[in-house]
Amino acid sequence: MPYTNSRLSILFFLPAGLFMGVFLLYPLFLLLKDSLFSYNILEPAAKQFVGLQNYMSALTSERFLQATWNTIVYIVAAVGIEFLLGLTLALLLNTGFRGSQLIRTLLLAPLMIAPLVSGLVWKFMLNNQFGIINWILFKLGIISSPQQILWLSEAKYALLSTIIADVWLTTPFLMLVLLAGLQGIPKGLYEASQIDGANRWQTFRYVTMPALAPVAIVAVLIRMIDAARTFDIVWVLTQGGPGFSSEVLSTYMYKMLTRYGHVGEASAMAVIFIILLLCLSSFFISKVWSPSAKKV
Repeated sequence: MPYTNSRLSILFFLPAGLFMGVFLLYPLFLLLKDSLFSYNILEPAAKQFVGLQNYMSALTSERFLQATWNTIVYIVAAVGIEFLLGLTLALLLNTGFRGSQLIRTLLLAPLMIAPLVSGLVWKFMLNNQFGIINWILFKLGIISSPQQILWLSEAKYALLSTIIADVWLTTPFLMLVLLAGLQGIPKGLYEASQIDGANRWQTFRYVTMPALAPVAIVAVLIRMIDAARTFDIVWVLTQGGPGFSSEVLSTYMYKMLTRYGHVGEASAMAVIFIILLLCLSSFFISKVWSPSAKKV
């Protein structure tokens, strides 16, 4: 009987294993292989083995380091703001006030829009000639002219513009996940805190947040990985410009491959990028998520 169960388990896993082998492991092997060679995409036959030189070039490149820093800023700012907004909205909707279901449905609207379309929408809204954002700021008296802030053309605002668009697009995701986590907290915990005389802040700090922590950490981890590989919004809004002020790793690797044709360097950057994401995921799972799950 155990042998039959083991054989059945292998048969069930076989389709998924074949899929992963063909579409994940094999491309990953090719990526690692290409990262050890130097050649142009237009001349694939002229390969030259360079070992780890592509990795050294990437790690010592100022543009790659700048793109890495921009990616870190993008992740921290976007995910941080999205978490705070998502948690605030989830707490409000969890109260079940009249019309909360309608508002929740309306707030989920950005999730139904493709990132590319969202980027185009915000590109028009942030335009310094006819964009509605500058017009609103002008009417409120915050700026003196509708053309004062060059959101997409000025280096100090370019990365911020992409973060704003990302926050608008993906805050509903965190709101939805956190709301589901809040609704899964047993009511008995709140009743016990009331009996102990806890006020609202103490209930939130010692009951809500510890119970919500495992769900929140997983949601934040998913968003961090998603934000790290963002491409559509940045490419549509700024293409990494002006200069390299809003360049992130995904757009830089894309340019390195398609514009400059440097397959080896682009592959090495992709491998470094994957390693960074794996380290980030491992840290969250082992150091953050596991202790929080044990506490709950």
